[in-house]
Amino acid sequence: MLHSLTCRGGMVTAPHHLAAQAGLAVLRDGGNAVEAMVAAAAAIAVVYPHMNSIGGDGFWLIAEPGREPVAVRACGAAAALASPGFYAEHGDAAIPTRGPRAALTVAGAVGGWAQALAVAQPWGKPLPLPRLLAEAIHHARQGVPVTRSQVALTASKWAETKDVSGFAETFAPRGLPALHDTIAQPRLGATLEQLGRAGLDDFYRGDLARSMAADLERVGSPLRLSDLQAWRAREVAPLSVDLSVGRVYNQPPPTQGVASLAILGCFDRLGVREAESFAHVHGLVESTKRAFGWRNARVGDPDAMAARGDDPLAFLSKASLDAEAARIDPLRAAPWPQPALPGDTIWMGTADAQGRVVSYIQSIYWEFGSGIVLSQSGVNWQNRGASFTLTPGPNELVPGRLPFHTLNPALARLADGRVLAYGTMGGEGQPQTQAAVFTRQALGQNLQAAVTAPRWLLGRTWGDDSTNLKIESRTDPALIQALRAAGHDVQVVGPYEDMMGHAGAVQIRPDGVIEGATDPRADGACAGF
Repeated sequence: MLHSLTCRGGMVTAPHHLAAQAGLAVLRDGGNAVEAMVAAAAAIAVVYPHMNSIGGDGFWLIAEPGREPVAVRACGAAAALASPGFYAEHGDAAIPTRGPRAALTVAGAVGGWAQALAVAQPWGKPLPLPRLLAEAIHHARQGVPVTRSQVALTASKWAETKDVSGFAETFAPRGLPALHDTIAQPRLGATLEQLGRAGLDDFYRGDLARSMAADLERVGSPLRLSDLQAWRAREVAPLSVDLSVGRVYNQPPPTQGVASLAILGCFDRLGVREAESFAHVHGLVESTKRAFGWRNARVGDPDAMAARGDDPLAFLSKASLDAEAARIDPLRAAPWPQPALPGDTIWMGTADAQGRVVSYIQSIYWEFGSGIVLSQSGVNWQNRGASFTLTPGPNELVPGRLPFHTLNPALARLADGRVLAYGTMGGEGQPQTQAAVFTRQALGQNLQAAVTAPRWLLGRTWGDDSTNLKIESRTDPALIQALRAAGHDVQVVGPYEDMMGHAGAVQIRPDGVIEGATDPRADGACAGF
């Protein structure tokens, strides 16, 4: 039987072991869960660059004993020059997914670190910022062996990224990397050192901001220094839903957190009692369809949603979820597909001995984002704005608007006293994997078993145009047959597929024991003491 790792002093789970160790080192030095997460976030931006960057966005959920969880929204808005007319002038029928015109939104991750540290400021004397960034700086300067997933994704995305400014010299300096080749990023190391010395605000309103803005303009991005200077991370109220086992929390729009909560809210009403049963998998898949229908039609910039009257709180109300669950046939699959949403990111969780828990996501949207690596700073910029449309709809491009985000870190306070942070990368699969992990532990599995067990994905991901129900081959053949008999278009895929996301979880039990899990599909670790 698979068992979760346990400790009492503090724990970090991350999809790369060096990021987990960076966070753990901060906990050992007396840092709190937020400080450990900043250290892990900086480190993973260096050691797992195909999945995230300091040139991307971030979203936080922070739980402190005796207080309601806090959400930090650190996603950037579209540049003031980024309009449908700007793309029409360049002959673009759609926003490019790579290159300078794909780099059209401010990168919010670093501002999110600063806002999260401000949330934690009352907890005691903070560790110095250079200490939090030390491991990331070391790895950037000394170099890190390339992982299996970075090798595969550099090769598979080579045709669309090799000619983008700065990409090849940064991520393939001696040609396409092989497993365990070492790649250093000295310019990024110097940038992190500059942030430690000047403060995180330098990314938006200092010398670093001026350097990055000049490089972005030079290569043809619509972003300007004024866009960076005007942007701020924000503390926002998280969304939540009450379930039979406790309360679950997630990020509000522009993320798909509303869909993650709606899946669990619908499923909870189905009365399923056995994990890995037909009722379990079918119920979650059908709940996903209900949630994604509302998400696809309505979720985008929160101000634009409010102007249209699209209210996520109303959709998550008891009456609404009762009605959505009542539309689920317990024996038959509803028609599908709906449009699918791609994305690549990392999820990490931390917990400290004082009972504080953090759920965090950091992303550049697609693998390697826009592909641009800025010449002076070594920052790889995201392509999140490529998710905008140039036609009317809930995610239409407007200067200053926030794009739709697949990112949605999850957190739960359970009726038995546990506090659980959980999440995954995987774009369209994020809410589905979250639902699988959460419901499995609610139905009696320990965290590591819940993360490792075979998973499924409804919809398109990782460059696959199919929108059917993909399910790992380790799944019980009888369950696969039952799903097909119920009308699901099932495609069996490999036993530990990257497309199923890189999940993780960390929780604090009422007795103070900290428990963690990491995904065998990734290169990660749980690090505790």
